[in-house]
Amino acid sequence: MNELVAVAARLSPGRELYVSLRHREEAVRLLVWDQHPHHVEPDTAALCEVRRRRALWLLAAVVDDWGGEWGSREAPQPVRGFKTWVTLPR
Repeated sequence: MNELVAVAARLSPGRELYVSLRHREEAVRLLVWDQHPHHVEPDTAALCEVRRRRALWLLAAVVDDWGGEWGSREAPQPVRGFKTWVTLPR
């Protein structure tokens, strides 16, 4: 799961990260919220999301192999940043 934190830190260098790890409903969930700036241009935003997903290919493979879920989305305005999470069954 350090891959998730490393990618978030790389995409928002020098900014704070929020990391949450919890066990609930027979699953472990890791959430990383970075402070990556909002992109106004839709093409730039789409390219940034592709870049983030490509950087997390190994995480996606492991999560899929363990029957978990993961995702990433931009936080709604006026909050900024991206939330990326992983949920693995216990």
